[in-house]
Amino acid sequence: MQKWVYGFGAGRNDGKAEMRNLLGGKGANLAEMASIGLPVPPGFTITTEVCTYYYDNGKQYPAELQAQVAEGLARIEQAVGLKFGDEAKPLLVSVRSGARVSMPGMMDTVLNLGLNDRTVEGLSAASGDPRFAWDSYRRFIQMYGSVVLGVDHHRFEEIIEDAKLDRGVSEDTALTADDWKQVVTQYKAMVQEVLGSPFPQEPEGQLWGAIGAVFGSWMNQRANTYRRLHDIPASWGTAVNVQAMVFGNMGDDCATGVCFTRDPSTGENIFYGEYLINAQGEDVVAGIRTPQPMSEGRAKPGERSMEAAMPAAYAELVKVRETLEKHYTDMQDIEFTVQQNKLYMLQTRNGKRTAAASLKIAVDMAREGLIDEREAVKRVAPGSLDQLLHPTLDPKAPRTALSKGLPASPGAACGTVVFSADEAETRAAKGESVILVRIETSPEDIHGMHAAKGILTTRGGMTSHAAVVARGMGRPCVAGAGGVVVDYNSQQLRAGGKTVQAGETITLDGATGEIFLGAVAMVEPKLSGDFATLMGWADKVRRLKVRANAETPLDADTAKKFGAEGIGLCRTEHMFFDPARIGAVRQMIMSESEGGRRDALAKLLPFQREDFSELFRIMAGLPVTIRLLDPPLHEFLPHKEEELAEVAQSLGADLATMQRRAADLSEANPMLGHRGCRLGVTYPEIYEMQARAIFEAAVAIAQETGKAPVPEIMIPLVAAKRELEITRAQIDKVAKEVFAEAGQEIEYLVGTMIELPRACLTADSIAGVADFFSFGTNDLTQTTFGLSRDDAGKFLPYYVEKGILPKDPFVSIDPEGVGALVQIAKEKGRGVKPELKLGICGEHGGDPSSIQFCEQTGLDYVSCSPYRVPVARLAAAQAALAGGTDRTA
Repeated sequence: MQKWVYGFGAGRNDGKAEMRNLLGGKGANLAEMASIGLPVPPGFTITTEVCTYYYDNGKQYPAELQAQVAEGLARIEQAVGLKFGDEAKPLLVSVRSGARVSMPGMMDTVLNLGLNDRTVEGLSAASGDPRFAWDSYRRFIQMYGSVVLGVDHHRFEEIIEDAKLDRGVSEDTALTADDWKQVVTQYKAMVQEVLGSPFPQEPEGQLWGAIGAVFGSWMNQRANTYRRLHDIPASWGTAVNVQAMVFGNMGDDCATGVCFTRDPSTGENIFYGEYLINAQGEDVVAGIRTPQPMSEGRAKPGERSMEAAMPAAYAELVKVRETLEKHYTDMQDIEFTVQQNKLYMLQTRNGKRTAAASLKIAVDMAREGLIDEREAVKRVAPGSLDQLLHPTLDPKAPRTALSKGLPASPGAACGTVVFSADEAETRAAKGESVILVRIETSPEDIHGMHAAKGILTTRGGMTSHAAVVARGMGRPCVAGAGGVVVDYNSQQLRAGGKTVQAGETITLDGATGEIFLGAVAMVEPKLSGDFATLMGWADKVRRLKVRANAETPLDADTAKKFGAEGIGLCRTEHMFFDPARIGAVRQMIMSESEGGRRDALAKLLPFQREDFSELFRIMAGLPVTIRLLDPPLHEFLPHKEEELAEVAQSLGADLATMQRRAADLSEANPMLGHRGCRLGVTYPEIYEMQARAIFEAAVAIAQETGKAPVPEIMIPLVAAKRELEITRAQIDKVAKEVFAEAGQEIEYLVGTMIELPRACLTADSIAGVADFFSFGTNDLTQTTFGLSRDDAGKFLPYYVEKGILPKDPFVSIDPEGVGALVQIAKEKGRGVKPELKLGICGEHGGDPSSIQFCEQTGLDYVSCSPYRVPVARLAAAQAALAGGTDRTA
């Protein structure tokens, strides 16, 4: 019989940390914590395999599950001396989700399950605290009603707010047992009214309803969105954890909290977190009450730390912190409850953190001896480095302060104010920078949070939903800005006597918690010493070289600063659009004779020579791959009649002739038309001019600096060997001429961009003429799929959502199709020429999963945009460690 249920706590631990794929992260870690002697309330985990079975079988459970759940429940009853559904000594349980990777706030939880009109009286008598019992019952109805029965949670909140107004109090804790009894009565009446049936009273039915709701939440909209944003397969499923309740809301000797073993924003080695006395877990993270700091050293005037209020429990928690870090060798995110001064551990998981914190924690832990350098390299997500490489607020810039909140997620953001997630997504899709402003965020806001440049909430602490999700996304966030009043109805916020309407601009500083009116200037980041340290460790182990796509001095300088080992793609057509040279380009295009074209190209030669000189000078002896002209000529033509008339006048031609010439050059499908090497074959003078500019610049820089550059001249869009033979012969001829004139030769390579399926399939033939292949994976993806990258964005998200494609193939290489063609080209090319240099220079060069593919395939280098160079360096190192090509092993 298959085992669907695994117990933990009270001396029996069926699972362990390594079983997270089966038990989910929460279930595996609960079993692990119990096994190392930490105080974990007993419970059991229903495996992720049940979730898979549930969706594969019409939302039915395995036949053996009910009996195994009953057995697990009986073990909890025996361990705690209480009985599920007993009117005198009732056992209450929590029911929580637990996927194999952390998805904070995305799925559903139910606490205090097992309460009904009879057991609440038993809980009241057993605890001697009627207020606690009725507070717990109203919480259960509220959670179960919202999560399982689908009643809008705002309906419950309205009843509580009315009760507080009637009593003239502002805090939930000020309501009495009689108040909560009245709230429970109103809750049940409201549920009856909304659903047409009473609130369920049978504990066993409640349990199965909650289990079904957790499995159901795996496929809710917010969970689907989160998985899509974080590349989490739906097939993984979630586990369900059923655990004996412990109570943080039983009085002033009880508390609940969330803490991190290190600061998740900065990475500092300090105990970081928040707690609330006389509260349950959702009170801390939902922002309903303002939590208090853990340590006395971080308490502000008027705050009471846990260290001061509960010194014994705090001291035990500090020991737990040390135990967990040593055991897991990573920063932990901990949930705990204190019941009558006794500490209980409810969860531990590797904590989500900002990129800066991730970097510092990895480097510090390596220095502390908890992990080695290779493990430190593995610990930092390459994509997260983007957070470190972009601007922050200029400290010298003028600014007008509006208010201040908690610095929940660092970085700076400026944008127009919006008050709903839907509007944030809509405006961002139009290219607008927006700041999402909410009283508090909920998991339903995930799509708007992702679309926004920054997030501002008026409630919640450093461990609130907004803070945790924003840090994971790398979005600047200011939380708990109590001085800001948000009015959704009037679409405005008020603070410090000022009013900001929707659509007006504000700036957030997530590092300080400050909020400013209008836009504040930004500055480029200064990378920390930890960054250089980790990059050094990464460079020790990676095999793949990392180059940059760059065609301007600024791009080249930026790339060099970030550690690029050369230029892997210089798109020369970008240089042609400069106002000083576009006139000559257009004259060349519109000339109908070779002589006319050569006259125009002669005007372009000095410009091109200087372009290449600047790049060679910056790259100082590193390889520079220059792609000769690629796009169809009509892309350089003016669109307005008066501009075309100017071109006609410069050529001494009439407008009608120019209009006819432009019409002749137009193409129905220019991406597959007269472009790339086809231009070099039909208009050899274009490639000859570019080759001359390259060689003259290379010789000049070699003489100037003593460091000869290594030009790698790339012929685009080759489909047949003969195309490359013709264009290479042109280039070699020009090289001989320039070297003879200069009296100096330099090394150079001639290769091709492989971007057509035919080139991949005939790579053995093409390799006989090429010194290198650079895979242009943007066009190779277009030509393999028959997709236009410019248009496919309208429907590709739907394809990914429906599972037709696992990822957008323009973001990550499609290994089955495009990847297979790359593999074929590699094998055929190196079969003819074993030393053939191979790289990629499409946008995939900065994508970590595509870089892993390049490592596995055995390419020599990747080339990416300058700001992605550090990402690529780290991803290449991680790929080497995963694939066994670690150079230091």
